[in-house]
Amino acid sequence: MKKIIYCCAAGLLSFYADAQVGIGTTKPKSTLDINGKTTLRKELRVGGTPTQAGNAGLNGQVLVSQGEGLPPVWKSLNVSFMEEGQYKLINSYLSTDQNGIIGLSNGIAGDNVYKNNVGDNITDTSKGKWSKIAGLETNFNIKNGKNRLTYQFQTGIEMKAPSSTTSSNVRFACGVFRNGKLVAVRPDRVASNNNAGKNGIQDYIFTLNYTEQNVPVGVHKIEIACRKIDASSLNAQFAVGRNVQDSNGISSAFTLESTMKMDVIEYVTYKGN
Repeated sequence: MKKIIYCCAAGLLSFYADAQVGIGTTKPKSTLDINGKTTLRKELRVGGTPTQAGNAGLNGQVLVSQGEGLPPVWKSLNVSFMEEGQYKLINSYLSTDQNGIIGLSNGIAGDNVYKNNVGDNITDTSKGKWSKIAGLETNFNIKNGKNRLTYQFQTGIEMKAPSSTTSSNVRFACGVFRNGKLVAVRPDRVASNNNAGKNGIQDYIFTLNYTEQNVPVGVHKIEIACRKIDASSLNAQFAVGRNVQDSNGISSAFTLESTMKMDVIEYVTYKGN
């Protein structure tokens, strides 16, 4: 009689060991088959043994499958996970130009406009006679109206005085235009003070950095343009983003080229279920 009881007990243990549990289903396909939403209140541990708890992973790690028959493992991925309410870099645009602007050189008077305002039209000559750097034109698309656009413009400026022993200067301005409207501007001045060592040539690096916020959703175009405000002499040569006509090998369009980098950063939002 004892033998029969022992056999029955062994059979029951075998049944429970091989049983499959289904939640939300009457036909489970694995040891635990859940058909529905799952709420996990504490850590998820994997790779445990009968005598040791599994690994809960580290903060920021993700669970990665190793394929059929193998337990998943925690992995650290080189990916930035963005929380809602943060800003995320969506796109970066980089353009360069070596043609520059030479149409503001000797014989061309400045426009004598000393002040600009946001929204000035690039074609309104009463706001200045702007010349574009054609190679820096950039088209882009905004998908989220809560955003930040960062503009980083840099170019070489070169001037050659009429005489290498005579002081000379040119006042100028460069600006960023979005859809033909001014969004950022910086005036500056390049001067040569008795520069006989370089035959009156003076080089200068011009930089304009600006951040614009909440640009409207849609397609936009960015243009970079510069203008000559005034000059101490009409005979002074002046170039933006390249060498002047009579540089005599002292400089080149390569060393003075223009670059424009634009970063589009948008606000992170997630739709609820």
